[in-house]
Amino acid sequence: MNISEELKKLKIKNFLLLTLAGIINAFGVTVFIAPVKLYDSGVSGTSILLSQVTPLSLSVFLLILNIPLFLYGLKRQGVAFTVYAIYSVAIYSLGAWLINDVLPIDVSVASPLAGSDLLLCALFGGIISGVGSGMAIRFGGAMDGIEVLAVIFAKKLGITVGTFVMIYNVALYIVCGFVINSWILPLYSIVTYAAALKTVDFIVEGFDRAKAAMIVTERPEEVCSAISEEFECGMTTMNGHGFYSSKPKKVVYVVINRYQVIKLRDLVHEKDPSAYISITEVADVFISNQK
Repeated sequence: MNISEELKKLKIKNFLLLTLAGIINAFGVTVFIAPVKLYDSGVSGTSILLSQVTPLSLSVFLLILNIPLFLYGLKRQGVAFTVYAIYSVAIYSLGAWLINDVLPIDVSVASPLAGSDLLLCALFGGIISGVGSGMAIRFGGAMDGIEVLAVIFAKKLGITVGTFVMIYNVALYIVCGFVINSWILPLYSIVTYAAALKTVDFIVEGFDRAKAAMIVTERPEEVCSAISEEFECGMTTMNGHGFYSSKPKKVVYVVINRYQVIKLRDLVHEKDPSAYISITEVADVFISNQK
């Protein structure tokens, strides 16, 4: 690992956006989740639980639990990711400290915006903290060290990263239920987790995910001309061969948006009724500016 080369990858823009991400996450957790004793997911939720049963504050636990995990994953994740992640958590911790102990906001017994309404706090806390976590991931960092452990150990355990995180969170909420001797708050915390998880997906992958179409056709010229004229987009063709028909075919690959799927289907089948079309979701599309 060449540390100097990794450090050169760091960007001021990313630090600025990670600062915003940390502030947003701190706002969601400290203004909506923590005041009504709900629990966030991962290390953040663990920190909330520990801050309730020990004299140390949420901001302290965020640092002492997250930073060792990020450093542990340094070799696997890289220097740039580790720096961005530690910075994100530091801003999150600082924001939590400011809201709890410095700013004139009373978050000791209820949310200043949603009161004691557990459903409102669970939904808005999850959505807002999800925006912060999603931004952190999108700009090269992370807001939770559990994701690092998941990347390192999930494959060794024969499970996916998402399953590892889910198992940790389910175990966390079960522990919370036993500690506080009630299951109402842990159950509402699952609502928080679900809202945050969906929001992270939207932020990282986009609200309007593109669609990739694979078209297997015996009339590639007609099909490609119709698609190009209708959507004014480029596409890629590849040689193929039908296994059962033993005929040469062309495979056309094109990326469209979800509103164009039905029109694409109709266009293709108009030109080649026997064409085979498969549609898959695309999280990101990167186009080089180089000519």
